[in-house]
Amino acid sequence: MDTISAQRRSQLMSRIRGKNTTPELVLRRLLHAAGYRYRLHGALPASLEESLRQDYPEIRLRGGKLPGSPDLVFTAKRKAVFVDGCFWHSHDCPVGRRRPSSNTGYWNPKLDENQARDARTRRDLAALGWQTLTIWECELESTEQVLENAVRFLGPPRQAPRR
Repeated sequence: MDTISAQRRSQLMSRIRGKNTTPELVLRRLLHAAGYRYRLHGALPASLEESLRQDYPEIRLRGGKLPGSPDLVFTAKRKAVFVDGCFWHSHDCPVGRRRPSSNTGYWNPKLDENQARDARTRRDLAALGWQTLTIWECELESTEQVLENAVRFLGPPRQAPRR
């Protein structure tokens, strides 16, 4: 097995993005083409943010965003969609079940904490009255199935008002 230097590994890891990833962009294109409109990365309208802060002071809304900064937010429906990478969020698929065999003292706690944070985020969103859907990176291999699941979760898209 080839090993890479710590500097090279750091360089590779720094290129991994948290926003606007390829799986997220695929889902956004699918949903937009199907007629859905959404906000990005947990953003809330100011009026909704203020009412949530008043009604739920125990839940932190940092920077006017929902807990966990969901990738897609459907404010009128109070629904949020996360697009999660299988490895980073320990999905129950071959990629997600595989953990690094080196530096386990770093990786195992990191991946376990990701799972714990995800559970806390979903719990906080449920307490705020929001429903969530997680789309896994591996599921986007079948875009038709993903769109079907998303439509089932979101309901029909709103029709634009006629002018």
